[in-house]
Amino acid sequence: MDPYEPKPYDSIYWVEVERIKPNPFQPRKSFDEAALNSLAESIRQYGVLQPLTVTRKEVERPGEGIRVEYELIAGERRLRASKIAGLYQVPVVIRHSEETDRMKLELAIIENLQREDLNPLDRAKAFKQLADEFNLKHLEIAQRVGKSREYVSNTLRILLLPENMQTALQNSEISEGHTRPLLMLADKPQEQATLFHEIITRRLTVRDSEQLARRVAIDKVRKQDQLPPDLLNMERELTERLGTRVRIEKKEQGGKVLIDFFSTEDLSNLLTILRQQEAERAHESATSIMGSGVVADAEAEPASMPEEEKPDELYSVRNFTV
Repeated sequence: MDPYEPKPYDSIYWVEVERIKPNPFQPRKSFDEAALNSLAESIRQYGVLQPLTVTRKEVERPGEGIRVEYELIAGERRLRASKIAGLYQVPVVIRHSEETDRMKLELAIIENLQREDLNPLDRAKAFKQLADEFNLKHLEIAQRVGKSREYVSNTLRILLLPENMQTALQNSEISEGHTRPLLMLADKPQEQATLFHEIITRRLTVRDSEQLARRVAIDKVRKQDQLPPDLLNMERELTERLGTRVRIEKKEQGGKVLIDFFSTEDLSNLLTILRQQEAERAHESATSIMGSGVVADAEAEPASMPEEEKPDELYSVRNFTV
């Protein structure tokens, strides 16, 4: 077979608009009417510049015989705008009829992602459909849509929000960035609802919302588990320095420091902050020695100090785990 011979799906055909049925797996649920009218006006002047992608289906109708129809895979905005513009036919590329339902959904998601047409909620629902109906893991979804696994996982977490907050996101009353601080309070519904109300009424920025969410989370924990003032101050300082929620849990002997992170990138940023602080302390120490005029003897062994006389080691970053 000649590799350069045109294939059916390389060719462009003209198909009647009324024969093209919507993609049942279209992830995009809302379409801006003003944008559609604008696209329709452009189509009236210049035509449909990019063909739609469809599959061919033969449908048997009682008393009418077999009728050829087409199912849309990608290009629903162009199809809707073409109907508004009054077009009789539109250009299409016909894909193989054996395309799977999963492939139809994947192509529709990819097209919308490339055009940045999907709002965050529709994107989350589309990813969930790939995971639930087609048993794809987050990494497999990420590979198919050209995103990172963290991107897919974080997008899916949006669906953990209450219905009213999802609706606000879809209507652009809050941004995708606002979902992160709201999700920080997922286990505290009352505080989460209060933060949501503050975001809507006070028009809080994402940064302000995150700071408020951290304070609410810490204060809530303190009501259940009172810490000594000195440890409470340390906890607050760690939260501010690391830019994420930090909790200290005290036990009879020692305790734990718990640091929240929401993605691998978050964890990488935490490590970067800790390394920078370590480097700053080393620089300050070196500057102090040089400023005092003390010259260290390279051959002299440092005086040993009993373990109990090294208080700084107790709070070293090396003694904590995330």
